[in-house]
Amino acid sequence: MKTSLFLLLLGLLAREGVAQDLAIRAEQLHPVSSPPIRDGVVIVRAGKIAAVGPSAQTAIPEGFRVIQAKVVTPGLIDAHSVVGLAGYLNQPHDQDQLDKSAPIQPELRAIDAYNPREKLVEWLREFGITTIHTGHGPGALVSGQTMVAKTRGQTAEEAVVVPYAMLACTLSGSGRSGKSPGTAAKQVAMLREALLSAKEYATKLEETDMAKRPARDLRKEAWVEVLKRRVPLMITAHRHQELISCLRLAKEFDVRVVLDGASEVYQVLDEVRAAGVFVIAHPPMARFAGDMENASRSTPLKLLEAGIPFAFQSGFEDYVPKTRVVLFEAAIAASHGLGQERALRAITLDAARLLGLEARLGSLEVGKDGDLALYDGDLFEYTSHCVGTVIEGQSVFEGQK
Repeated sequence: MKTSLFLLLLGLLAREGVAQDLAIRAEQLHPVSSPPIRDGVVIVRAGKIAAVGPSAQTAIPEGFRVIQAKVVTPGLIDAHSVVGLAGYLNQPHDQDQLDKSAPIQPELRAIDAYNPREKLVEWLREFGITTIHTGHGPGALVSGQTMVAKTRGQTAEEAVVVPYAMLACTLSGSGRSGKSPGTAAKQVAMLREALLSAKEYATKLEETDMAKRPARDLRKEAWVEVLKRRVPLMITAHRHQELISCLRLAKEFDVRVVLDGASEVYQVLDEVRAAGVFVIAHPPMARFAGDMENASRSTPLKLLEAGIPFAFQSGFEDYVPKTRVVLFEAAIAASHGLGQERALRAITLDAARLLGLEARLGSLEVGKDGDLALYDGDLFEYTSHCVGTVIEGQSVFEGQK
């Protein structure tokens, strides 16, 4: 009877989103920021990591619930997704990731379209993915804003970590139309014009005479955040000349740029390294056609060897189930020379650094969010399963995926 009541209480706590005091014990613990620990323990108190270490040296406080697994890692981070805007039904009512009514729409906020109850959010969570960088996808010159969210919560406000993370742009062929922009030069010219207009707007906002200040402009406000370097431009580009155009814009306007996709980045490694930009590598299992015809599964290894920071993404898929699983994409890169340690880092700590959240996410360290992924074997082995996911001390999935 007592056991039944205890399990019922745990279920109610999970349903209400209440953090639990947990001790997660692993045969192999991967803190990521430090070497793996055999027979390790992570103590999570009030949603934060309170202790990490070998079980022989890390006492489990009395009353803490103990969860065991063979392998435990930090919660995985998807560095670029459209999940929550794109839904698994693939019907017009659940496809909010792209509005093609105009080529430039920076005012479109991801948080206004994000559905935390979307089945795909739950599906990713059950693979150990605890954080997603999601929002408006490629396919328009400027499709809108992105956000960072945890893969839990009943409302966008409960899930959101960063409401305006990046501004999504496209300089590849998918961002061109039959009208405008119809060419690569037109794409860059339109971006340049938008940035110049926003720069003038920002200057006028500094007017001390209130009567001379411009009326509020949502589009230009979004650009001002970019010009002030608070928000980077995430530019989807694949061809080497498109990547160089991205770097040229970043230098001209002194804005932060993140290269997304970057299929031919291996052709311009020196330029990308010199620019100091981050790369969100294309999914290694994507179809190598069209803009991505020259993609390579060994690109992550080349980025590593060149000293260019990168992370993995699920990206945007136009077929069901409308998303990839970043865990599987990292596994393919690991098998193409990257190795398991660096592949894991690219979907945890390096992804957190890309998002500016490394002080909170990406590794198992005291003070960070209690986000963990639990597996019944090597997480990059296809026969292994995710058996548990913890987000900020809340056990949000227990089973086998």
